Amino acid sequence: MFTYLRRDQRFAEDRAKVYAAEMIDALGCLHLNGIIYRDLKPENVLLDKDGHIRITDFGLSKQGMKMNELTHSFCGTPEYLAPEIIKGSGHSRGADWWSLGALLYEMLCGRPPHYNRDRQQMLRDICEKPIPMKPYFSPEATSLLKMLLERDPKKRIGYSDRDADELREHPFFASIDWNAVKAMTHEPKYKPKVKGPEDISCIDKLFTKEGLEETYVNPNALTDA
Repeated sequence: MFTYLRRDQRFAEDRAKVYAAEMIDALGCLHLNGIIYRDLKPENVLLDKDGHIRITDFGLSKQGMKMNELTHSFCGTPEYLAPEIIKGSGHSRGADWWSLGALLYEMLCGRPPHYNRDRQQMLRDICEKPIPMKPYFSPEATSLLKMLLERDPKKRIGYSDRDADELREHPFFASIDWNAVKAMTHEPKYKPKVKGPEDISCIDKLFTKEGLEETYVNPNALTDA
């Protein structure tokens, strides 16, 4: 997604809506399995050969989390950090919904809501500064963004035990067939021009030129399959 956002600057609302719906389905599945993702950003969202999204890089994920259990690690990417992570007040799965709001905002206008080259100022802005809603956002998009980018995690959409279902019911997604999203039978708004599932020609060379490093695995932690 990083490559396409940089190329297109921003997406049409219908296209952003489908991507957001697929992310909600993915994050909702993780939450049901006690996993907080904690690093949603364009670089970690891939498009497969059919145009469906695939979330990658689970290095910052937290496992074994109960529905509203809090964890206090400071982790993530500054542009998409929830205020409660920045403040160190404890965060749960609602931090993923904030990150989704920041990414949806970026898909619709080209930049995350509080982007600033001065990272310390950006973190302060995330916690304090009002979020400008662009005049070309639809009323439904504006409503959803305000609910996702609510600084109080207990007031943020998705806080209740219903989690992702709260988002699915928002009017912004009125045109989405959630059964089709789950089965991946809906038609994506964009299909990458690739030769097959292993074609990486659409991935920015910034990433494909990176060196390969093996992840250390403690041999004492290995068990027979």
